[in-house]
Amino acid sequence: MVAIDIIAIIFISLGVFVLIVGTIGLLRLPDFYTRMHAIGKCDTLGLAMVLVGLALYEGLTLLSAKLLLIAVFLFIANATATHAITRAAIKTSMVPWTKKED
Repeated sequence: MVAIDIIAIIFISLGVFVLIVGTIGLLRLPDFYTRMHAIGKCDTLGLAMVLVGLALYEGLTLLSAKLLLIAVFLFIANATATHAITRAAIKTSMVPWTKKED
């Protein structure tokens, strides 16, 4: 294996790991806001890492340029969408989870 292939596999593996951590956060966290935070961060980073790894694996082609453009678009769009959804939740008076004192 060439060094670029190993780096690409590392990027893809780390990206899939981050996506799995985000999914666990979505399932385990207590309320909407913490779930949105986990998914927003993990989706953005995980998908970007997977797409960069795929672009590295493909080499210097038009396909890799398209993958990198998709990664940039997702980096901007995921953050904007997460912000908009969370802001809509605030405007509809969705109450955040608080730890109850016993």
